[in-house]
Amino acid sequence: MPESRPGGQLPTNDELGLIRHRPAPQHGWRKVIHRASGGVINPGESEGEVFQKALIERVNQPVHGAYSIAVLSMKGGVGKTTVTVGLGVTFASLRGDRVVALDANPDFGTLSQRGPTETSSTVRDLLLDNNIGRYSDVRRHTSQGPSRLEIVASERDPAVSKAFSAAHYRGALNLLQRFYNIIVTDCGTGLVHSTMAGVLDEADALVIVASPAADAARSSLATLDWLHHHGYTQLVSDAVIVISSPRPGALPIDIPKFSGHFLSRVRAVHGIPFDRHLAEGAEVSLDRMKGKTRQAFMGLAATIADGFGKAVRPSAGRAEFQHPREPR
Repeated sequence: MPESRPGGQLPTNDELGLIRHRPAPQHGWRKVIHRASGGVINPGESEGEVFQKALIERVNQPVHGAYSIAVLSMKGGVGKTTVTVGLGVTFASLRGDRVVALDANPDFGTLSQRGPTETSSTVRDLLLDNNIGRYSDVRRHTSQGPSRLEIVASERDPAVSKAFSAAHYRGALNLLQRFYNIIVTDCGTGLVHSTMAGVLDEADALVIVASPAADAARSSLATLDWLHHHGYTQLVSDAVIVISSPRPGALPIDIPKFSGHFLSRVRAVHGIPFDRHLAEGAEVSLDRMKGKTRQAFMGLAATIADGFGKAVRPSAGRAEFQHPREPR
């Protein structure tokens, strides 16, 4: 029986445990005061910590089935593969499900160079494996880093890599969709290559990477026009433009004006600052990224995750998987 109170007073909400206590601060002077006072003084979380938690909650939105993200650019050297890996390691480190990055670049893709090398297997080996029945069978063909992102490498033989077609891509994707929740595809730089038809037909989200330059803006706008006129209007309206900074210092363009050319046509525009660690071109480590870079990738991942609840685009490519013949 609850203890009686004078005047028939009832227990307060706080006494009943109905008031949620402030979360303990994790950084800065707030954390110092909280610890020094033995937890008696709790100044609460900073605005930055609250904002970061909100981003993480958005990144962790539930995804139904497998969600395919295509990352492309019309020019080489603008950071497309870097964005692919940065986005992948962000999803993999913050979520509890499986995330894989697939190199679909027919021109000697470098995605595998941005992660550890646990296997010499490539996407071609994955396709030719007729004994895949469980996750451990696929895992033989992937390399995984500390973030838990797995990478499927492209074929290293240029002759065989060129033969990688839309049918091969669909075959690889359909295999991965059985075991992974998020699939990030590093595309080639040509829209007219046969592989791109498979990539675009199967994509649930599109990320277009551009450098902060006038010609890059025109190229990206032309890409949006091409996609619109070739039946990918829905992908365009939901697309995210990523402006990747190639060098340190202030950007040489007016970012709001630059972004204004796109925001009437796409869902969002994000900027990724220059980061010396990423510029090395070696294995990507979240711990070695600058805080601003990690935050930028979290914002990008959160924007993409906002689309997880949308219905998966219908596609002829989502048919029953059949092993394609070995490319000659």
